Amino acid sequence: MVRPTLRHVSAACLLGLTVAACSPTIDTRGNLAEKTRLDQIQPGVSTRDDVAVTLGTPSTVGTFDENTWYYIGARTEKTAFFQPEVVERKVVVVRFAENGTVADIKELDQSAGQQVELVERTTPTAGRDMNFIEQMLGNIGRFSGGQGGVRQPGLPRR
Repeated sequence: MVRPTLRHVSAACLLGLTVAACSPTIDTRGNLAEKTRLDQIQPGVSTRDDVAVTLGTPSTVGTFDENTWYYIGARTEKTAFFQPEVVERKVVVVRFAENGTVADIKELDQSAGQQVELVERTTPTAGRDMNFIEQMLGNIGRFSGGQGGVRQPGLPRR
């Protein structure tokens, strides 16, 4: 029978920490609507209140059409120090008829998304950049020497 030594215990602890660090961290962001909840919503029957009770408040409401609610959610996994990977992304679009009942419900997944290319630009501003010396020399004469304070504009000097 081999007795565990400090070396064996240390190796086992190190192995356990390594395995724990490699297990993914799962994050759910937004409102990721489950299929069972979506099945409870019936077009033509369910009302706004029914949808709000079943799915919760929407992530956003249509900008130009208040009769469209969006439920946006995503599930990501992150392993150790790597970048998070999107495992599931879903947008549920609920459209209401004028009488307040559900007219249509649609699910969009990752395949319906589009890649947006970001543009790296800076907006030019009026004026010019000054270095440290220009800033210091530019402050000469701006402060009055009397009465320990800054001279108020429009007030005469004493």
